Amino acid sequence: MCDGAIGREAHAHVHQSARSLGKRLMDIGVTLVLLVATAPILALAALAIAVSSEFPIIHRRRVVGLRGKLFDAFKLRTMVHDADGALQRSPILRAAFEQNYKLHGDPRVTPVGALLRKWSIDELPQLVNVLQGQMSLVGPRMVAPEELAKYGAYADELIQARPGLSGIWQVSGRQALDYQSRVALDMDYLRTWSLGKDLKIALLTPWAVVTRKGAL
Repeated sequence: MCDGAIGREAHAHVHQSARSLGKRLMDIGVTLVLLVATAPILALAALAIAVSSEFPIIHRRRVVGLRGKLFDAFKLRTMVHDADGALQRSPILRAAFEQNYKLHGDPRVTPVGALLRKWSIDELPQLVNVLQGQMSLVGPRMVAPEELAKYGAYADELIQARPGLSGIWQVSGRQALDYQSRVALDMDYLRTWSLGKDLKIALLTPWAVVTRKGAL
């Protein structure tokens, strides 16, 4: 493995969405507005986490970015301390997680965390990742290095673009979809990408969050 990247995938071509000046300007402009607008919500959420389960407040998830470069995606911590260790110590939980990289009714999620996840508030710190150019407001699903195998021959296509804070999966069923359906949606998004499609997905995302469409 290369430093900060995944083998040969680091040399993958860049998707047209990653080269689009219009997309990047939209990312920066909308993200700055959202950071200001959601600052009070983030502050209250951080306080609730600190009071209910102490520190840390931010969870860093190592994921695969553009050209296979690894980075830490920021989230508000919604799980108990040593959640990864708890997963590894339970063969049943680990097997269920490795099937879809999601757990229905995850017992590691705290009560405060469940509320934050319900309204996708835990994802708001990823706006910082968008500003840093590691993510986009709209893009393919963010995946961990070990998840790339789930994409098979499509893995090289996936890392041609920045992962999205939202995406076609967000407005098409979210976590209720099986993994192969998520892969198919990502590939369709990349192959038919346009700035207009990004705008449509961005406008539909708040409705998907409010209605909790496919949320766990």
